[in-house]
Amino acid sequence: MTETGSYKDTVNLPKTNFEMRANAIKREPEIQKFWADNQIFERLSQENPGELFILHDGPPYANGSLHIGHALNKILKDIINRYQLLQGRKVRYVPGWDCHGLPIELKVLQNLKSAERQSLTPLQLRQKAKEFALATVDDQRKSFKRYGVWGDWDNPYLTLKPEYEAAQIGVFGQMVLKGYIYRGLKPVHWSPSSKTALAEAELEYPEGHTSRSIYAAFPVTGLSEATQSALGEYQSELGVAVWTTTPWTIPGNLAVAVNGDLNYAVVEVLRKDAEVQRGFKYLIVAADLVERLAATISAELTVKATFKGKELEHTTYRHPLYDRESPVVVGGDYITTESGTGLVHTAPGHGQEDYIVGQRYGLPILAPVDDNGNFTEEAGQFAGLNVLGDGNQAVIDALTAAGSLLKEEPYQHKYPYDWRTKKPTIFRATEQWFASVQGFRDEALKAIASVKWIPAQGENRITPMVAERSDWCISRQRAWGVPIPVFYDEETGEPLLNEETITHVQRIIAEKGSDAWWELSVEELLPEPYRNNGKSYRRGTDTMDVWFDSGSSWAAVLKQRPELRYPADIYLEGSDQHRGWFQSSLLTSVAVNGIAPYKTVLTHGFALDEQGRKMSKSEGNVVDPNAIIEGGKNQKSDPAYGADVLRLWVSSVDYSGDVRIGKNIIKQLNDVRGKIRNTARFLLGSLHDFDPETDAIPFEDLPQLDKYMLHRIREVFQEVTEAFESFQFFRFFQTVQNFCVVDLSNFYLDIAKDRLYISAPNAFRRRSCQTVIHIALENLARAIAPVLCHTAEDIWQYLPYKTPYKSVFEAGWVRLEDKWDNPELAQFWQQLRQIRTDVNKVLEQARGEKLIGSSLESKILLYVKDEQLRSSVNTLNPEVGNGIDELRYLFLSSQVEMLDSADKLQDVKYNSQSDSWGIGVVNADGEKCDRCWNYSTHVGESQEHPLLCERCVPALAGTF
Repeated sequence: MTETGSYKDTVNLPKTNFEMRANAIKREPEIQKFWADNQIFERLSQENPGELFILHDGPPYANGSLHIGHALNKILKDIINRYQLLQGRKVRYVPGWDCHGLPIELKVLQNLKSAERQSLTPLQLRQKAKEFALATVDDQRKSFKRYGVWGDWDNPYLTLKPEYEAAQIGVFGQMVLKGYIYRGLKPVHWSPSSKTALAEAELEYPEGHTSRSIYAAFPVTGLSEATQSALGEYQSELGVAVWTTTPWTIPGNLAVAVNGDLNYAVVEVLRKDAEVQRGFKYLIVAADLVERLAATISAELTVKATFKGKELEHTTYRHPLYDRESPVVVGGDYITTESGTGLVHTAPGHGQEDYIVGQRYGLPILAPVDDNGNFTEEAGQFAGLNVLGDGNQAVIDALTAAGSLLKEEPYQHKYPYDWRTKKPTIFRATEQWFASVQGFRDEALKAIASVKWIPAQGENRITPMVAERSDWCISRQRAWGVPIPVFYDEETGEPLLNEETITHVQRIIAEKGSDAWWELSVEELLPEPYRNNGKSYRRGTDTMDVWFDSGSSWAAVLKQRPELRYPADIYLEGSDQHRGWFQSSLLTSVAVNGIAPYKTVLTHGFALDEQGRKMSKSEGNVVDPNAIIEGGKNQKSDPAYGADVLRLWVSSVDYSGDVRIGKNIIKQLNDVRGKIRNTARFLLGSLHDFDPETDAIPFEDLPQLDKYMLHRIREVFQEVTEAFESFQFFRFFQTVQNFCVVDLSNFYLDIAKDRLYISAPNAFRRRSCQTVIHIALENLARAIAPVLCHTAEDIWQYLPYKTPYKSVFEAGWVRLEDKWDNPELAQFWQQLRQIRTDVNKVLEQARGEKLIGSSLESKILLYVKDEQLRSSVNTLNPEVGNGIDELRYLFLSSQVEMLDSADKLQDVKYNSQSDSWGIGVVNADGEKCDRCWNYSTHVGESQEHPLLCERCVPALAGTF
């Protein structure tokens, strides 16, 4: 052949049908169908040889479409589960849904006309709520499956299923029998907008709430023995100064609390304004707050006497609005000098600390407020007024008229709102059912200490929450939930709740579901001995807090399903669950069994937009996971990226804190997925005629470069394994991305193209390279499988040779060999790579100034200063090499000349000198080979192939 270009068909170019574009919108569902048809997850979860691995799913709420937080959570879980499957463990993952509670009830009620709402019976409401929850479950399940999440989707756990409800009643029953459940009149967070008690986890504290705070004085009527002599002369005109941000609670005032250890003072009041000196001439206030109070009420305050708070105990004062006398009591550390007066208005019916102090002093519990948040008759002149509206103003006006008000001012602070209605709540004493945390608090704290918390500060969050929490109010005044299975004696109001009644109701609910509580007669719900015992009973109407529902999942799912195990290996949810599901699960599990329901707890932060702002519809910055996968309305501005890009985002962020997502971030991640795909495509294409069974070269026979590459592969995939083991998926992301771009594309594959394309198909230099590529490709597919599950499977399905594994997930985790480890060789090649980087810089300069086009048009001049290194590098520049471990291939140049002195570079135009070596670039010697495009002085020596070099002639003959 003597015509240029006639050799192009003799070059071994890559061949594969694996597409460069992911085309995820079409390809991902095909891959998911392949998994389902072959039951890959089901078989591995049963047949894997390793131990059981149970990640227990925290149930999302079945009341709307999924948001990016759901995607973050479920994909994190799936990454962990898939990694464990690849490690050979029997992963059993049962997804669940939280189906009861107020949010679903509200959704149902919002969809009804007012007249329908009025005539709705509890059973009708429950039926509609159930339909709504089940429809939402179906909708969310489709989305979760589209994310590529594997699980027992045909048998999820739903908190509304009879077997779940019965197990929950069982947990409640065991807590009753252990004496942890009681009924009591206690202040609870009450939502007038929802007309029910709320748990701490059902509250939110929005920014910017402003209360009307007041300073008021109550007239002292009697002094304690300890202060008699010091304060006697001021008593007739003396008042205790209090401060509150809830003036509406003043009608419930039954005490004023002081801190026994703080210093207090009697001050003389001199008003600065010309107003008549009315009201109190003397006030009691914390000594440290005198100046601040003086500025607040615009008065001169002169200290007349000081004393300790505990000396004030048993002083009495008269209520400014009612004819009753109350004591000054000693409260706790919650009384500080950070704000107010240092004396705290105490209403045992309207506050947790107030209640505790009240109990200590035997004070009654007064809460003259009804379910709607209106004052009752007990509040006298304020009856019928709403405490959060006109009632608050009326109290302030009455205090002013009584001469008690010292000052009113707006006060911005965190205030609890109902998480669903977004309206303020109040503290109000009502008859509720409680779980006494006091009974098992120490056990709970011990259980917390036995758990592994990731990140570690999770333990520091939940420990004080449990240590300081009050008893858990578990009753709700709503219809859609699991009933508290209690009966009340019609005559005395006494509750009937014992092992017999609970077991009987549990059996009924297991068979018929909790609707039976409303459907059956009281006689049918009662066990035989209580049906005709001369007493008449009514059923209770309260349902259980939804946190008791989900908090019982360890019993209803882990213990009840034979394929699972209790305690679970891991619970993984957002960091807000330290006060939610992690805690409710811990409390019920410890109360009943004395142990935590989990061995490890992992938490993640919240998803924010690209600017780090909270997502909200009003801001228009909400990122919809579905739009990332399927594309938005405008596919040009919002293309369909598929689930793998969303999954790659999850792996790219440090989820231990809040994480960011937006269009630019997703676009960058799509590029990263593209780089990984392109790398895999080249590897697949390069193996089109390779069979590892017959063509692989034994490790011992591999050239240096290939042995170095296997060392690097071992190093990289060990790092990836460590990243998965420590749940630091962002390290996986960085390592794999770096490996594909820096180690493969820019280095090994760049050099390998000559071997792959130019050599004879069966030549050693080509087969040894394919041996490394096959190892790199299979390990890359396995390593990305937990995250880029569709991409990994896609790669596996296009492997051009037979493999015993139908799916990448059957193939198991990465396979690395200890003999690949060679630190000395790695150190040498690391130095060679640094020289190569510097060579490329000089080549770039020569290319920029048109000395050369391709690097193959160059000859590299290299001087290495260190003698030992020079001698080692020289071994890679022999007269006759192995066609692999040669500097010319490393630098992608046609020739390399080693220099024995840096002086020889002085006349070379394109050069670079460093402390370690000097590099020059000149034109290559000889002619360009028409087949491999290298320059050689031997082109033309072959009569048969006068256009070819000394490498390509034997390559065509099958010997190079």
